[in-house]
Amino acid sequence: MTDAEVLFEHRGTIGLITLNRPKALNSLTHNMAVEITRQLKEWAIMPSVQAVVVVGAGDKAFCAGGDVVKVTQSYKDGTTEWRDFFHDEYLMNIAIDEFPKPYVALVDGITMGGGVGVSIPGDFWVATEKTLFAMPETGLGLFPDVGGGWFLPRLPGETGMYLALTGARIKAPDLYALGIASHVVSSNDIDAIVYKLSQKEIKCEDCVQVVLDEFHKDPEPAPMAEVFDEIDGAFAGVRVEEVLHALEIDESEWAQKQFKILMTKSPTSLKLTFAQLRRGEVLETFRDNMRMEYRMVNRVMAGNDFSEGVRAILLDKDNNPQWNPNTLDRVSDEEIETYFRSLDDLELDIAE
Repeated sequence: MTDAEVLFEHRGTIGLITLNRPKALNSLTHNMAVEITRQLKEWAIMPSVQAVVVVGAGDKAFCAGGDVVKVTQSYKDGTTEWRDFFHDEYLMNIAIDEFPKPYVALVDGITMGGGVGVSIPGDFWVATEKTLFAMPETGLGLFPDVGGGWFLPRLPGETGMYLALTGARIKAPDLYALGIASHVVSSNDIDAIVYKLSQKEIKCEDCVQVVLDEFHKDPEPAPMAEVFDEIDGAFAGVRVEEVLHALEIDESEWAQKQFKILMTKSPTSLKLTFAQLRRGEVLETFRDNMRMEYRMVNRVMAGNDFSEGVRAILLDKDNNPQWNPNTLDRVSDEEIETYFRSLDDLELDIAE
């Protein structure tokens, strides 16, 4: 039983999901996505399950991302495993977003990419002193998927664009200040929170709120708060080139640091991510966003930069990706437009 990649338990009034790949930092596999979606459908109609809680096994990570090495290898091998992975991962994201009962993510440890997708579409996102959050996809030649086009543009000001383009790593104080984390608790209290929720009659979200409020401790002041104005000023352009230019001509230490960070990212990913967030902020539903991101990821897989980013960062670890094109001015707006076009028969298959 404990060898399973994801564990499901019915404890008292809750369904408990445990991401169970601690040696791999609980990174998400295709099978885990499929199993979570299946279990949520079952629990949605089970009266005795009044809420769902998700945790990560081990003491390092909640979920450090998706299994992108396997995904890129599948594309190279000419199999459809990569497409199945993204398709079913995105259906899982939708299942979490549309789950009819309270969904509580206890995000204790490293949480990036796919780990954000298994937590942020829910109702409560609980951070601890060990939480480390990032959407680092532009450095991998990808874009912040799993719902990034939906939640990032809805953060205060241009903070979502800043997180998306730079891949900045933030902790509990910033997560709480931005409204990503609904609560901040001690890592040592996770088991007690699970127990308390399992013993409570949960008729609505307020019942969960009461339990989490009991354990919540306001974190230290948010470091990002000191640069909110700078973020809003630099990242508010109508083109990503404007963002780079604003940072380049600003001689402050913070701006120069951000400029240098962005210059290491995939130019295609920067342009694509910028377009994703600007489009995402006007979409009407989470489903619409996931349809958009599925179109995008299919086109990204056919390009150079994702497999090159995975090679440089995760496989060879030389941290020297050879992006192609290697400058923003060589990535045309017309090319970026093609990423958002319909896939016709290969569209994301969402059951009504």
